[in-house]
Amino acid sequence: MKILILLILFLSISNCNLNRIENNHGVHFLEKKQQDLIVNESNKNDIIMLLGQPSTKSSFNNDLWIYIERKKTGTNLTSFGRKKIFVNNVLSLELNDQGLLVKKDLKNIEDMKDLEFNPNDTSIGYRKRTFVYDFVTTLIRKINDPLGTRKKKVSD
Repeated sequence: MKILILLILFLSISNCNLNRIENNHGVHFLEKKQQDLIVNESNKNDIIMLLGQPSTKSSFNNDLWIYIERKKTGTNLTSFGRKKIFVNNVLSLELNDQGLLVKKDLKNIEDMKDLEFNPNDTSIGYRKRTFVYDFVTTLIRKINDPLGTRKKKVSD
C-alpha cells in the first residue's frame, strides 16, 4: 500500500515543471535589436533584415512601421492559470520617401502605464445591429415567406 502511494506521489510530482513557461508574441529581443538601427543611416532593407516584416504598416505623410514584442507567463497557483504580461514593447519606426529611417520610438510596459486616453475623443466602434444580426433576420424572413407574397407591414 505504501509503495502504491509513493508511486502515485512520485508520478504527480514528476509532471511538475519548475521552470517558468513563457508565451512569446512578435519580435524576440526587440529592445536589444532596435539599438542596431541608426536614425538617418538605416534603410528599409536593413530594418527588414534585422527585425523582419513589421506587425503593422501605416502610410500617412511618411511610412510608419510598428513592431510588437509581448511575453506572458503563467502566474502562481492561486491565480488559477491567469497569464501575466512581463514584457510589452512597441517600436515605431518612421521612414521617409527614400526609405531612410527618420525617427524611432520604443515604448516598454512602464511607458505604457503612463499613457492616458481621453474618453471624450474615443468613439465607440460598434452598432447594435451587426452584420450577423442583419443576415440572420433576412434569412428568417426568407424562411417564413419564401415567395415574398406576404404583405409587408406598414409602420405608422
